[in-house]
Amino acid sequence: MEALSAGLSGLTVAVRSDARDQSDVTLLLDQLITAGAVILDASAEAIDAASPVRTPSGIVAVATFTLKPLGEVFRRTPSLVVAAIDVQDPGNVGAIVRSAEAAGASGVVVAGQSADPLGWKAIRGSMGSVFRIPVARATTIDAVLDAARMRGLQIVATTPFGGRDLFDMDLTRPTLVLVGGEGRGLPPPLVEAADARMRIPMDPPVESLNVAVTAGVILFEARRQRLAARRM
Repeated sequence: MEALSAGLSGLTVAVRSDARDQSDVTLLLDQLITAGAVILDASAEAIDAASPVRTPSGIVAVATFTLKPLGEVFRRTPSLVVAAIDVQDPGNVGAIVRSAEAAGASGVVVAGQSADPLGWKAIRGSMGSVFRIPVARATTIDAVLDAARMRGLQIVATTPFGGRDLFDMDLTRPTLVLVGGEGRGLPPPLVEAADARMRIPMDPPVESLNVAVTAGVILFEARRQRLAARRM
């Protein structure tokens, strides 16, 4: 339904016979037919083979969709962009995209060894957000930094130790937030290249958070600051 609402082209949908009786599927199929999608009747065995999930919902679709150019994620002003560097879990990539849309960010960039944001796990993790908020893949991390600097964004690297407290940062400014992969975090040279280091204060003995949670906390603090600034 999210793919249909986003206007994705080339939708081909396979539907398990017994799923057609479900009211939400019936409504969806009517909308798909109106939109010109190709509908295929499929056996339970075919759906099981086509779907990578353990318990398929009875409907599987493919469509044509591409990521945005890098510049597109900086289009909105004041920009708030999160760059996922070496985030290898596709569920985390999808969750970051979902949080970015929910927090009103202008876009997401994936770089390094990050999972494909258009992989099925990432799409499910984003709950359709990847179809709406600009998401780009950068060929190199330097390309992300150069694009941000060219547009006057402050580059903030997340780190578990040192750096400024998140709640002391001015995130109303155009900002690129760098979050690192599971386990290792951001590469030290990338932290050094940033304009500022930022940490999320937390009670011991906890030293770090899941990367998607980290991105979400930062994005919503940025949203809070920006909404407060508008009211002044």
